[in-house]
Amino acid sequence: MGRTPDFETLVERHRREIQVHCYRMLGSLSDAEDLAQETFLRAWKARDGFEGRASVRTWLYRIATNACLDVLARRPRRVLPDQLGPAGEPDGPIAAADLPWLEPYPDRLLDGAGPADAVVDRETIELAYLAALQHLPPRQRAALVLRDVLGWPAKETAAALETSVASANSALQRARTTLRERLPPHRAEWTAGDPTAEEAALLKRFIAAYEDGDPTAVARLLREDARAVMPPYTLWFGSRASIIRALSLSLDPASPHCVGRFRMRPVRANGRPAVATYLRRPGEAGFRWFGVTVLTVEAGLITAMAAFESVPAAAWDLPEAWPGEHDEHGS
Repeated sequence: MGRTPDFETLVERHRREIQVHCYRMLGSLSDAEDLAQETFLRAWKARDGFEGRASVRTWLYRIATNACLDVLARRPRRVLPDQLGPAGEPDGPIAAADLPWLEPYPDRLLDGAGPADAVVDRETIELAYLAALQHLPPRQRAALVLRDVLGWPAKETAAALETSVASANSALQRARTTLRERLPPHRAEWTAGDPTAEEAALLKRFIAAYEDGDPTAVARLLREDARAVMPPYTLWFGSRASIIRALSLSLDPASPHCVGRFRMRPVRANGRPAVATYLRRPGEAGFRWFGVTVLTVEAGLITAMAAFESVPAAAWDLPEAWPGEHDEHGS
């Protein structure tokens, strides 16, 4: 491989795409960061054995895939609340659950994620796709990602998985069948790609409704069958009516279940529109980081909301507190 600077130059250009690959495999930003680092450590230790029969990029993907398989062999799959049971109704405080939750991925980390279009295909980074992947056994998951996302040929995929071409193809076919069963209908109609003027206007109305504490205004933006999940809480809602009943409790200052007031700013996550959220809890003076809510939009209405409280502000390159000392709405 040569001297250390040459090794670093060769592998560092692939860091972003290797991290995205690990995220697809693991469903966790934090795990993906760790496994990307583990991949480069393994590559460093094995550098003298690299013979150049495959490209450095392919070699790194093989290492990353097997590092992820090692992790998946000893950890449960990551989930979203709507995979655990039926939708519920708001009836007061809800308890958090210590489960391996699926995590969102900031779009800003997709920039420079690789030269191949398939590597940064937004449809293969969206939450619905990631949630469906979690239902696949690890080796099926790896076969599908290598073949259908990265576009690897069967022989190369089999070599990476250290199995026969027939076994790799069998795993791929089973994975495709499961994925078709798990992906939601009308997925192709969701908003994808770069932000649009319509999306920006929808986000502006969404943010204004939340910041004003107005559930009725939120309701006008939701489709009737909209869903809302809120990891780390197992309770989730399967209709606009349920979501609005919950918001009526949590946004009303007179309610004993009021969580406080919100401030939001538009961001992007998993190739979808999202909002970064800050919360000023009752009795507190300022707005502190709360999390990120990823939205699914279809035909100008929000069909799904996934609010993640346990994600770090730094991942979105945002501060822990809302900028400025004064509440711009005067409340």
